[in-house]
Amino acid sequence: MTSPHILVTDDDPEIGRLLGRYLESQGFRCSLATDRRSCEKKIAEGNFDLLVLDVMLPDGSGLDICRDMKDVKPHLPVILLTALKEDVDRIIGLELGADDYLGKPFNPRELSARIKAVLRRTGGQNDGVPGDEGTLAYRFEGFVASPSRRQVVGSDGEEVVLTGAEFDLLMIFLERPNRVLSRDLLMDHLHGRSVEPYDRAIDVTMSRLRRKFDDGGKFRLFKTVRNGGYQFAAPVEKLSGGPA
Repeated sequence: MTSPHILVTDDDPEIGRLLGRYLESQGFRCSLATDRRSCEKKIAEGNFDLLVLDVMLPDGSGLDICRDMKDVKPHLPVILLTALKEDVDRIIGLELGADDYLGKPFNPRELSARIKAVLRRTGGQNDGVPGDEGTLAYRFEGFVASPSRRQVVGSDGEEVVLTGAEFDLLMIFLERPNRVLSRDLLMDHLHGRSVEPYDRAIDVTMSRLRRKFDDGGKFRLFKTVRNGGYQFAAPVEKLSGGPA
């Protein structure tokens, strides 16, 4: 089995080399980039399983890479590295489709754990989300979601393009329709950690899901429950096959 290939982009070459050596000791293959230009070139030419991306780069912002890349490779998972005080960067990164973030300075072991958690989700494993192994797809409000393909198709046959985090959050709801799910529960399943004060990761991902399913502020699919969390309000039908 081929080891996951990680692209680490950090403007400090020494930090990049240290991270690369550590990740390789954990069983990953690792490539390095030190600026926006080299990162985008490697993404275009290579086949990576995950991108570790520093927000601050000498020739641009990692947020710009995240935004532009999602138009070309929307399913490539991204973990952002941000300064601890840069909450705005974290929020913008999540809005642009990042799957997780880690504040600097950090322990390389935590980065490795975050990478493994994201890869489990984007690789089709449930990562602690109970499910029906016989269920190959879910139908709701004219949409069909296929867990194995990590794909959502509308009644018109057009795919609803979701990032890894968006798809994983949708699956949590589809497995638990009509249940009120707290932000703590959603954060634990999605990112493997508790909600910290002022942490808006779940709210930002929920906002993106609503936009992509055209809730239009009506909350037809996703209902906000005051002091409770979120609820998937539409009926969900389990199917024996995914979208054709």
